[in-house]
Amino acid sequence: MKAKTILIVLITVIFSKFTLAQTTDCLKDFDFLVEKIKVDYPGYNDKVTNVKRDQLAVLEKEIRKKITNSPDSCGYYLNEYTDFFKDHHLRVNRIWKENNQQPEIMDISTYGKNLYVNTDSLRQVTTNAKGIEGVWEGYRETFAVTKDGEKYAGVVINSEGWKSGQIAYEFIPVNDTVFDVINFSLVKNRKNYNTKASLHLNGKIIEIHDDTRFVRKSDADILDKAILYSYIPVYPNGRNTYPVAMYLSDSTFYMRVPNFYSNTSNDYVIQHWDEIMKRPNLIIDIRYNGGGQDNYYQELAKLIYTKPYESKGVEWYATKGNIALFEEAIKKGEIRDGEDGMKRVQALVEAMKKNVGGFVTHPYQMRENEMVVRDSVYSMPRNIGIIINEGNASSAEQFLLTAKESDKVILFGNCNTAGVLDYSNLTPNPLPSNNYQLFCPMTRSKRLPENPIDNIGIAPDVIIPFSATQQLFDRLDNWVYFVKDYLELVNEHNRK
Repeated sequence: MKAKTILIVLITVIFSKFTLAQTTDCLKDFDFLVEKIKVDYPGYNDKVTNVKRDQLAVLEKEIRKKITNSPDSCGYYLNEYTDFFKDHHLRVNRIWKENNQQPEIMDISTYGKNLYVNTDSLRQVTTNAKGIEGVWEGYRETFAVTKDGEKYAGVVINSEGWKSGQIAYEFIPVNDTVFDVINFSLVKNRKNYNTKASLHLNGKIIEIHDDTRFVRKSDADILDKAILYSYIPVYPNGRNTYPVAMYLSDSTFYMRVPNFYSNTSNDYVIQHWDEIMKRPNLIIDIRYNGGGQDNYYQELAKLIYTKPYESKGVEWYATKGNIALFEEAIKKGEIRDGEDGMKRVQALVEAMKKNVGGFVTHPYQMRENEMVVRDSVYSMPRNIGIIINEGNASSAEQFLLTAKESDKVILFGNCNTAGVLDYSNLTPNPLPSNNYQLFCPMTRSKRLPENPIDNIGIAPDVIIPFSATQQLFDRLDNWVYFVKDYLELVNEHNRK
């Protein structure tokens, strides 16, 4: 009894020390976060007014208390602080470290046993079935569903990391077409997780809700894959959006650009230049485009241009911390664009050092408000419709501000964009524990304070009356056809 008591005391002491270490680490992270934002965030003085200053002080005390009581929720409380500033560019992310300890992989999943299934025989007898039993093929795996006593077991036929005969799923009928699902694991001590599945298309498709889907395998392999690839899920796994470039009619060309993190939009304009120039109407679909870099939409900007316009640009917050970040990047050779990039950064650093505590315009962009004047105004396309939604942010919104300067452009959607643009050019700042990093902007838009975008967004010119498509993939939907018809009617009206 005495030994048991000693053991309990030891466990309690160890746990207390672990909790204390967690609390100490998180409080150090929080103190660093508070100071970093106060000193280096370009929006701090704009947002922390006299009235807000007292609110922020109260919030700091509350968060320190929460961290002390629940240090295992550190990341949540750090983001609770950044949320005060209502700037989605200002945020804390977890730093995921590689775990050198390899998990123990079992030969039998957490279902408890393996099963042998004669898949050829099962496929033959279930090709035209409508129930759950059968052989099911997906994008990356194939499995068989067979009865195991009162249960339906999902037995692996082919799946990366699994062996034939291991059981990945258990299907428990709710009714003839809906099932509760248990997902099993090969990793020792890993918990199973639960979801749902349902049969569709007269038993030809099974969907694992909010995840993936499978087609019932038959002898007609091409037909099976065609059904799988073209099936629109009832329970989609997110907002997968893929690039598309195609003509919709003799008068309308269509481009979908999911992001500005790559040269896709520039490449599409160059590759399809002749097709675009033959048609009076162009649709640019940027739904769920959350931004990237401004240089990745420059060909689009040239294409839609109609007249000179004023570009406000940004100003850099010249603090010791921000200067140090640039100097460290120079030292580590992390500056992009070779010698030209290095010269640009060095010029900016020198300008910042001369005005520490203030804002500076990049020496290469010294004009207060730059006029954008392009060489060409193209006669075609005459009408340009840009499809937007709440997923547009950052560089995507900057593109829309550029587009709104064109006499050809109409914005279509059913709500404002996200409104994440006023403070930009993020840098990652690891917190002392190295468990989290703060992404903090370094620039402020010269549109401020007169024309803010943050938490407001950019409104569509024309409201699309149809409900939004939750998962686009590479498909066209009624939003696209609405904009197509609208632009073609505009074109027809203007010809009269």
